[in-house]
Amino acid sequence: MPASTPKPDRPGAQQWVPADADVDALRAAAHECRGCELWEPATQVVFSAGDARGRLALVGEQPGDQEDRRGVPFVGPAGRLLQRAVEEAGIDRSSTYVTNAVKHFRFTQSAPGNRRIHASPEVAHITACRPWLAAELAQVDPEVVVCLGATAAKALLPKDFRVTKHRGQLFRLPTSRGEKTFMGTIHPSAVLRVPEAERQAAYDALVADLRTAGGALT
Repeated sequence: MPASTPKPDRPGAQQWVPADADVDALRAAAHECRGCELWEPATQVVFSAGDARGRLALVGEQPGDQEDRRGVPFVGPAGRLLQRAVEEAGIDRSSTYVTNAVKHFRFTQSAPGNRRIHASPEVAHITACRPWLAAELAQVDPEVVVCLGATAAKALLPKDFRVTKHRGQLFRLPTSRGEKTFMGTIHPSAVLRVPEAERQAAYDALVADLRTAGGALT
């Protein structure tokens, strides 16, 4: 079936986001979210993982197939690559918080039982899910936020940000907890998609960007 199309009558997530809730309470409440139509075909909501007081937050696009089945972000091939890159960048993985801009898997599937193919979230999905992202980042209060890929950048960075042009640059932006440092870079899945001859260079560039983010921690 085709990837679902945002419906104009969907209210967005705000009414399901409990006020002043900690990350565990937000994660529990997210299972009831009907803020956009992506909850219907998805197996489950995939909220976040890692240190709920992490000094560095990594924000990706959306769960993939394996994440949707297991309910944990970044556990598939791209997630394993990201974990390795974080370690090579000298960042303590135990002090990071990992989440996605969109909490349900958007996919296409030609028939039941066939492989589910990733479909990028649309702006309407990013907008609908933004209250969850805002609430969890307000609770975690990280010093540095890294946006992995264009979808995360659309959720958190200025409208004129382009990954190809501005990746690896540090920005000071206002948040509900005061000014914080933000950076955008490629999503780790982009490394896996480049030709094998170019993959090491793409991976090294991702590590370099993450090293820059880690160096911004005070």
